[in-house]
Amino acid sequence: MSDDNHTLPYPDASAEHPTLVIPDSAEDQRPDAARPKRRRRWPWVLLIVVVLLALLVVAAEFIARAVLPGIVRSIVIEQLDLPADQQLDVEAEGILLPQLIGGSLDTLHLSTDAVTLEGITGAADVTATGVPLRGGDLGGASGTIRIDQAEFTTLLASTDLPVESVEFNAPNATLGGSFALFGAAVPISLTLTPGAAEGDLELTPEGLTVGGIDVDLDRVGSMLGSVGQGLTEPQRICIADQLPAGLTLTGLAIEGSEAVIDIDVDGAIATDPALLEKGVCPTS
Repeated sequence: MSDDNHTLPYPDASAEHPTLVIPDSAEDQRPDAARPKRRRRWPWVLLIVVVLLALLVVAAEFIARAVLPGIVRSIVIEQLDLPADQQLDVEAEGILLPQLIGGSLDTLHLSTDAVTLEGITGAADVTATGVPLRGGDLGGASGTIRIDQAEFTTLLASTDLPVESVEFNAPNATLGGSFALFGAAVPISLTLTPGAAEGDLELTPEGLTVGGIDVDLDRVGSMLGSVGQGLTEPQRICIADQLPAGLTLTGLAIEGSEAVIDIDVDGAIATDPALLEKGVCPTS
């Protein structure tokens, strides 16, 4: 063989040789700074959805608070047979939507400046708990009724006390009237501290004037006999026949120019029409 054609030696396997990389596309050839960054959009979408849901919940809560008082007012007016234009404020406590879904209101507050129940007119303030929205008894209810001197006089009209007028001087009430003695009308003024006992009105005598003269309560019995004893002893007066049967007197106090009557409400008053009628006093 001729030596003119020299054979090249094989490359050394241990030597480093650069590898040629073929770019996939022209985009891959851009510098990193020039490549557009891919943004994750789903967190923003989720945030928008959450905000929209929150706005819907708030709107629904506002609607519920706007609509519910009118519905409750209509039901109360119908059940108590009150005038259509009866002023009645209704307020529900807490967040309403969960309560509406659950079918029961936690706390419902009703108030009015003037309402007439069984002939007695006064301001009423009642708080009910566990109010079912689909029918049923109340979990409980209590409140106060505020009456003036004229209404308190009416409240005592059926008693044996000589009551013609009542004047409040907290914490007492002074009854003005007269009784017959030897054929003549003798004016008296009896000062009492009102309260409540076992659902009855309780009147505790504090002072007495007869014909404008102060009289010692301990001596009235000997002076006026049975009439005097009746005036000086504590009086228990049933007023259940002047209130709806579902209401029970639990307290009474004179505050300023008003008598504040505390009441307890039978939860069944929402389902039993008989509890809306006048109560009954036991016969002696």
